[in-house]
Amino acid sequence: MSSSPSDGAGQGNTEYGRKRFKRSRSHFADRITAAGEDGWPVEAGRYRLVVNRACPWANRTLISRRLLGLEPAISIGVTDPIQDDRSWRFTLDPGDRDPVLGIRFLSEAYDARETGYPGGVSVPAIVDVPSGKLVTNDFQQITLDFATEWTALHREGAPDLYPEALRDEIDEVMDGVYRNVNNGVYRAGFATTQDEYEVAYHDVFRQLDELSARLSGRRYLVGDTITEADIRLFTTLVRFDPVYQGHFKCNRNKIAEDRVLWAYARDLYQTPGFGDTVDFDHIKRHYYEVHTGINPTGVVPAGPDLSGWLTPHHREQLGGYPFGEGTPPAPPPEGELVPAAGRP
Repeated sequence: MSSSPSDGAGQGNTEYGRKRFKRSRSHFADRITAAGEDGWPVEAGRYRLVVNRACPWANRTLISRRLLGLEPAISIGVTDPIQDDRSWRFTLDPGDRDPVLGIRFLSEAYDARETGYPGGVSVPAIVDVPSGKLVTNDFQQITLDFATEWTALHREGAPDLYPEALRDEIDEVMDGVYRNVNNGVYRAGFATTQDEYEVAYHDVFRQLDELSARLSGRRYLVGDTITEADIRLFTTLVRFDPVYQGHFKCNRNKIAEDRVLWAYARDLYQTPGFGDTVDFDHIKRHYYEVHTGINPTGVVPAGPDLSGWLTPHHREQLGGYPFGEGTPPAPPPEGELVPAAGRP
């Protein structure tokens, strides 16, 4: 989630809903790999993952990190859900500074990497702690590398989130999810013409209908365990009714009104590593307070009722097991618990 005028906050806050939406490509696409081909080798304690709990792209990295047990290997910095013109800020930390990086704004890590970088400051971002430089903001690649390049640091019993035998199918499913669901809700929400909005709206619900049909007889999107595809769909589904259904005008129906998708979303939410990364308070405050071009009053809705997320889903009857031959992750570290205000 970027702070560029095209798809984020900063000077673009008031432009939401007034300028045509365009998803920025990740400018810093270096990879952290086991062999360190780009100069960034996998190394425990060297990097810091900067996230915002409101952002679906950042939420992916939090889920992947939890499922794989990478908490001891890569620390996290959590930014305030409300941005200002200087980008994502560390006002949740003492002294308004990230306690590890020592910076007040994520833009400082971008500037350390490339002076005068003109693009948006986005999360998720991985920062090299010793140098203070941004390593990557490639939201599409970070979690794939967590699954495949960081294996030496995975916890015992970690699931295989990107199994080699299923990668072609996973990639195909993720492509449709990204274009029409993850990105589709933004295209609808930030549309500046009726035609532009309606194209995006129909793309969103056509894809959701296809996914609902796919999931009607199977517990997970690909195979019989959780994969990267499920992570990527979940982060949009969990935000749909609180934000996208109303704020982004994706209002044909709520996810809670689709029997299959609602049960699927609840199944994942109740799976360790998913719901314990979701902060509904941050989600609602970010979208409704930051997007002043869409919601000029800044009023944050009191609803929806979140208690349904904890109700039985019965998806286990479809078979499969979330972690395959692995095990659930341990509870979140004490310092990473989502505050009570953000939970059902």
